[in-house]
Amino acid sequence: MSGVTDQFRRAQFAIAALFCFLGFQYATWASRLPAIKTRLDLTEAELGLLLMACGAGAAASFPLVSILMKRMGSRRLAVLSAVVLSLLLLALSAAPNYPVALVVICCDGIAVGSLNVAMNAQGAALEVTYRRTAMARLHATFSAGSLFAALLASGVNLLTTDVSVHFGVAAALLLLLVGLTRSGLLTEDQQAPAETPAETPAETPAKSRRKLSMPSRVTIWMGFAMVFGTVTEGAMNDWSALYMKDVVDAAPELAPMGIAVVSVMMVLARVFADGWRSRWGDGRIVRVGGVVAGVGLALALSVGGVVPTLIGFACVGLGIAAVTPCVYVVAAAQGTDALALVAAMGTTGLLAGPALIGFIASAGSLVWGMGAVAASAILVSLCATRIRWPRLAGSQPRVLSPET
Repeated sequence: MSGVTDQFRRAQFAIAALFCFLGFQYATWASRLPAIKTRLDLTEAELGLLLMACGAGAAASFPLVSILMKRMGSRRLAVLSAVVLSLLLLALSAAPNYPVALVVICCDGIAVGSLNVAMNAQGAALEVTYRRTAMARLHATFSAGSLFAALLASGVNLLTTDVSVHFGVAAALLLLLVGLTRSGLLTEDQQAPAETPAETPAETPAKSRRKLSMPSRVTIWMGFAMVFGTVTEGAMNDWSALYMKDVVDAAPELAPMGIAVVSVMMVLARVFADGWRSRWGDGRIVRVGGVVAGVGLALALSVGGVVPTLIGFACVGLGIAAVTPCVYVVAAAQGTDALALVAAMGTTGLLAGPALIGFIASAGSLVWGMGAVAASAILVSLCATRIRWPRLAGSQPRVLSPET
């Protein structure tokens, strides 16, 4: 059993490196947006479009990612996407003008969508292979990658303000990370029940790879759960500080505490969420989590005040943290098409959510906008009741060895 444990830890570390990689890569170029804006002489609107291009590329990547997953498998797609993302940092630093930067960022979004699906497929396969919950902790390492990127950006800025130097160092570190951990990735993906001969008509492998199946009703519910979960998460990231300042009248030094409380609670919850999943099951965690987030935020909006608001924000971070890991696991069990679609819908929610809250706030008030966030969290729970949640059964792992 110790040998199996060692294999699990090796694979877990390699897959966690992918999540850390994605957080690091995104935060690296996002942290230098002011410098990029100055170098390319961009307006605020042009900078906003640049950010939207990344999200649009990720959201539109669904058909391509689904095909690549079937032809390459998650391990090869993850490595390819990681290499491309590393090189795109260099391309962005060398972009001579705004149109080229738009193309680079759009390609970055497509590569992000590819890596997002591939690494979550690896995480789901890890859980099935070794009969252990691990996805929540894997998602926590994304935040760790963002933190490392911020620290690197600060350190490089002490030496030079040259973006190309910063991105060159970051790209080298990312390529080194991929090279050191790629051998630990799983070589086999989780197979969906719908792909077995007992449940579907037999197809030739070539035909199966080419066919992009229509999503099932359960997959659509998974997608909506992911959308509402990412709308909640994204809106809290973008609007919590402004709510603290304009509505709660918090002191300037306390306004950023809104996003800090949400982020800290999400990381802590994801560290412990795998144990909760093993004890109570994914479905219960998502249903209860959505209620905790929605009701906690709604009560905070009703009561008002700095402390009640921060407690409500903490409820959001605690309740919503395990939603995306759990939904990714159940989506992966339905096959690559379902996983790719759910991932694309999640990206769409993350992209459109903050803008939607802004429209609601403009039409009414920011209180109504944050009320919509609370409603979105409750909708996560309602969608979760329509999903067939699997449990990890048995105590003996079915070993799919990583490449040695």
